[in-house]
Amino acid sequence: MATTKKIKSIIESSIEAKNLLCESKYLDIILKIAEEISSSLKRGGKLIVFGNGGSAADAQHMVCELVGRYKKERKAIAAISLTTNTSSITAISNDYSYDHSFKRQIEALGSKNDIALGISTSGNAPNVIEALKKAGELKVKTIALTGKDGGKICRAADISLIVPSEDTPRIQEAHILVIHILCELIEDALS
Repeated sequence: MATTKKIKSIIESSIEAKNLLCESKYLDIILKIAEEISSSLKRGGKLIVFGNGGSAADAQHMVCELVGRYKKERKAIAAISLTTNTSSITAISNDYSYDHSFKRQIEALGSKNDIALGISTSGNAPNVIEALKKAGELKVKTIALTGKDGGKICRAADISLIVPSEDTPRIQEAHILVIHILCELIEDALS
């Protein structure tokens, strides 16, 4: 049976993972990501976000905050989540492989002024890695949000933010914090 001690321990470990992001190296990376995305959007580019499972939900969450609004009334921001078109995902996965589920969409939708942001808590999701590689081929700036040791995704991304944790739920909680920070900074830059 759950105890308040266990609940407190979970909350404290979440706080600890987020507190580690206060180190200047992580703050600098978050700022650089916000500046890259804002610059791209100002040049007429769009933000393309993708991931699997909880990271897919995070991709959709980020996009809804930008296309709708985060905190300010402002013009809608050009952002798209590759995780929402189940017909494309299932057709591509069936006809090619699941590893191509985002890669083909990047090939169809990505252009040189865009930003491709892949999210993977392990850093080793093959379909996220393949999409970032394809984005790189298309001269699309690539960003990864990951955790643990960063995984293979870091080699495919121009910029990587590696949440310093081995615990997947804590990484996901830190990712959503980073996403909210990015949304606020992007909104400020474009307002």
